[in-house]
Amino acid sequence: MNHHPIAIIGGGLGGLTLARVLHVHGIEAAVFELSDSPTARAQGGLLDIHEETGQAALRAAGLYDEFRARVYAGGEALRILDEHGVVQLSEEDDGTGGRPEIERGRLRDLLLGSLPGGMVRWGAKVTGARPVDGHHEVTLADGTSFTTDLLIGADGAWSRIRPLVSTSVPAYAGVSFVELDLVDADTRHPGAAEVAGNGMFFVLGDNKGFLGHREPDGSVHAAAAVRVGEDWLAGIDFTDAAAAKAAVLRQFDGWAGHLRALISDADGTLTPRPIHALPVGHRWDRVPGVTLLGDAAHLMSPFAGEGANIALTDGAELGLALAQHPGDTEAALAAYEEPMFARAAEAAAGSVQGLDLIFTADAPRTVVEMFTAA
Repeated sequence: MNHHPIAIIGGGLGGLTLARVLHVHGIEAAVFELSDSPTARAQGGLLDIHEETGQAALRAAGLYDEFRARVYAGGEALRILDEHGVVQLSEEDDGTGGRPEIERGRLRDLLLGSLPGGMVRWGAKVTGARPVDGHHEVTLADGTSFTTDLLIGADGAWSRIRPLVSTSVPAYAGVSFVELDLVDADTRHPGAAEVAGNGMFFVLGDNKGFLGHREPDGSVHAAAAVRVGEDWLAGIDFTDAAAAKAAVLRQFDGWAGHLRALISDADGTLTPRPIHALPVGHRWDRVPGVTLLGDAAHLMSPFAGEGANIALTDGAELGLALAQHPGDTEAALAAYEEPMFARAAEAAAGSVQGLDLIFTADAPRTVVEMFTAA
């Protein structure tokens, strides 16, 4: 049976940041990632990386300059519209903001490229983990297993490692997304291009709206978002594109035609995504030899814009704690977990507040006031 001193389950942003910081400090670790290869699945859209969290983590990883070279110039622009398509707030990106945008895939590639070959084990689907004789044993879908002195769950919302420390499971947050894309927007979808502007946009009405971004390739990526019961998405057949569009459009009866066209003219398939979250303030008692980071530790709704930034911070802070406590893993985990619990609780509370500001009968006024105050 293979043995690894440190095993990181999950090759997302948090797990890779941890791996990079450990590598910088000469600490051996192995990353086990479900995907078969770096290109096996799409990595999602743009992320705004915050100065005090995500950017600080990239500095700790020694990758800040490379990150800055990859940001999407102009991506911090903002537009907020109402259900009639009337612009309520418009801000251009003048290059002085502290939250530059980067494509998730480009950031992941940067992290992957900073690791030595073989550090990431691809196609490693974890099916279970258990404590054994002072270590942890992890089983994989291919029937193999390995042991580790330190097991780190960086495996997202439905973590296989979380049950070792917590009985909590994510709950529906009350909002469902249907993600969509409009390709080559300036030429093929000029109405969508006008709505989106050059960066991020919100189109909001009574407990629903469109949240999206102009992508660096000229497409518009958006989510039709509705505050609705958990069973709404289950009642839509997303294998039938026309039927799915009709079902989502019914939520936007009475909205301006060029806004409804974001759905009716969408290219490709629509992708359902119910939003889940762990309880605000989720924490656990210290369990020897195991911990969590990112969504595995504190899954939250995306309405505070902190999820990726907190995952990056978790990875960097855990790596630094292990480097600062050589030979004393439990001291390192204690030093990492307490501040992590505090910052995650604050961010999760902000995500709940953000959800209530965006999905209300008074939107978009509430969101305009929030950005104006900020």
